[in-house]
Amino acid sequence: MFLSDFDYDLPENLVAQQPLPNRTDSRLLHLTVDGLSHEQFPDLLNHLHAGDLLVLNDTQVVKARLHGEKDSGGLAEVLLERVVVLDANVADGSTFTSHHALCQVRVSKALQPGRFLHFAKQKVECVGREGEFYLLKFPQPVFEFLEKHGELPLPPYIDREAGSAITEFDEARYQTVFAHNPGAVAAPTAGLHFSPELLSAAEDLGVDVAYVTLHVGAGTFQPVRVNDVSEHQMHREYYEISQAAVSAIEQTKARGGRVVAVGTTVIRTLESAAKETGLVSAGGGETRLFIQPGFEFNVVDALVTNFHLPKSTLLMLVCAFAGFESMIAAYKVAVNEGYRFFSYGDAMFIER
Repeated sequence: MFLSDFDYDLPENLVAQQPLPNRTDSRLLHLTVDGLSHEQFPDLLNHLHAGDLLVLNDTQVVKARLHGEKDSGGLAEVLLERVVVLDANVADGSTFTSHHALCQVRVSKALQPGRFLHFAKQKVECVGREGEFYLLKFPQPVFEFLEKHGELPLPPYIDREAGSAITEFDEARYQTVFAHNPGAVAAPTAGLHFSPELLSAAEDLGVDVAYVTLHVGAGTFQPVRVNDVSEHQMHREYYEISQAAVSAIEQTKARGGRVVAVGTTVIRTLESAAKETGLVSAGGGETRLFIQPGFEFNVVDALVTNFHLPKSTLLMLVCAFAGFESMIAAYKVAVNEGYRFFSYGDAMFIER
């Protein structure tokens, strides 16, 4: 398939710039093999059944954006891609630790190894490059440094006045109520619609809830740069699946229930872990799984998701899950009906 197959016209006014007053206020476009229906997000409870399993991503968005200067005096902006999690020996015999991270760096001239960036009198060293990302060494563990000196990184399509600080409202709402494990650069946005009350109501219906972790990286916003989408290479993202989550999935399948993924990050996590054997196994690692039409799903039966950018890998994923023609048609309906798009936008519930 070609990149142009995943394009659609989206009026700028449909890109949600602010969250609605309450998390569950969004609309819900319900897609089944029988067609579409227009609902509100709490109506999701009408489509969940006792014995189903909701799987949510408990990653926590960190203050991953930094503003500072180069040692030559020029301005620098840094956006975390991911902390280097696993130890790896380098040429000089030293070892990377949690002080190291791959980052996007915006500077007037490319950084060279050995040069420094300055943030509030703290120095961060450029160690090298990995593709489009710079490997930076921080003076303390990366997350501790970001908490002191960074800011929450809203997606590029959310327009805030240049130089304005991220508000407390954004800091609260661009985070799920079940965020637990720090490491994401972007929120798992399907989870933003859930309130504690809605999750409790689902459990009262006999729906089980399990959590996995996938730390969304800055690469999620990188455009696809090839026309033949089969040639696209996904960025790496770190994930973890507990034995408790694996057991919950196995029990759900055994009783005939459905595994309902809340977000594309959950699909990528579960299907990555099941890619070799068809069964989810506990553990962690990095995934570069690219899901496009033709992909065979082993684990997930239904999906809660937001509306995704034109020509994005996330749109390709939901097209693979629901069927290309059905999904493209649903997006046209959503545009015509004035649904709100992207991170702070409305949601879909897809039953295959």
